Amino acid sequence: MTAGGGLLSGLSRCSKMKDETVANTAGDAPKKKSANKAPLTEEEAAAKKAAAAAARKAKAAEAKAAKAVEAASADVADASDSTTAAEAAEVGAGAVAAAPKKARAAKATVAKASKEPKERIFTPTPEAKAKATRNRIIAWICWALAIAGEAVAIFVVLRPSADDVVAHQGFPQNRWWVLIAMIVVIGALAVAGSLLWKKANRLDPASRKDTVRFFVQNQLGAIVTIIAFLPLIILIFLNKDMDQKQKTIAGIIGIVVALGATAAGVDTKPFSQEQAAVESQVVTSLTGKDEVFFTAGGKVMHLCEGVSDLANSTVESGTTAEAFAEGKQGITLKLTQELNQCGLAVPANIDEITDWVRTARGERAGTDTGTDTGTTDTGTDTTDDTSTEDN
Repeated sequence: MTAGGGLLSGLSRCSKMKDETVANTAGDAPKKKSANKAPLTEEEAAAKKAAAAAARKAKAAEAKAAKAVEAASADVADASDSTTAAEAAEVGAGAVAAAPKKARAAKATVAKASKEPKERIFTPTPEAKAKATRNRIIAWICWALAIAGEAVAIFVVLRPSADDVVAHQGFPQNRWWVLIAMIVVIGALAVAGSLLWKKANRLDPASRKDTVRFFVQNQLGAIVTIIAFLPLIILIFLNKDMDQKQKTIAGIIGIVVALGATAAGVDTKPFSQEQAAVESQVVTSLTGKDEVFFTAGGKVMHLCEGVSDLANSTVESGTTAEAFAEGKQGITLKLTQELNQCGLAVPANIDEITDWVRTARGERAGTDTGTDTGTTDTGTDTTDDTSTEDN
């Protein structure tokens, strides 16, 4: 083959390889060029640039789409919040509308609760309750008569007619004696009412939790007595028709009777529901049941029939409520001694139990005079101090 023919043959093979390269570049996805691949033509370079630009545009479009999705999510959230706010506003409006009804219902409930009787710490026996009611009714009658007597003394006895004053040259002596008699009668009625009222309080006590009611209920006898005497005594000293001697004597008698009747109405150791409940609980805890033993004339309850204080006595028994109804003042405070005599276990905290009883009675815990009265620890009840009990 000649040199010219060889050259033409080489050029022909190069042309075929170029065509194959272009075809591969246009038909297939761009592939990584080998180190031996021929340089790109201008058309190939332009196509590559166009592909890169398209890729950048696609990426930019994807970023915009992501931002659009984000914005759409925010709008949805705002819409949801708006809906929630609207629903909350609607619920709030409903609550405001229902508030008056709920307030009325609450007021009715409170009114109903206020009408319902409060839970009692201690409940007296039906017999004690009936007796207490009867005593209180009679006490009120006595007090009403005392105050009526006061009114008669003030508006009738202390106001003689002018003719009567002239005829006797002063306050009539017969009226003065009537006044003295009325003072004594008023005092007797006040004392009778106070004693009956105090007995009623022993049968049906008040609770210390209601401080005002507890005070008034237990000191009502003294309060009524003051009402029945104070205006009368003041008007005796202000009377213009009496001479000084009549005023002095009548006034002193009135003061003395008033003080005595007031003292009879004062309850220095008032009985309470709390005391009754505590003593009942102590007896049950120490002996296993609410049963105490006592005598008809005694003031103290005991833990069993075989204690020394009840020796040679006619013994009665009953619950603490029944014993209180019989006028007993409380359980003995010689608890250790009586537990030993009854064959019962003495708890380790017996001193605390004794202080608990004292506190429930309104006394100071931990005080001890060395004698046990069963109720006050003052040594005044010789039945316990001498280990015997009268009746």
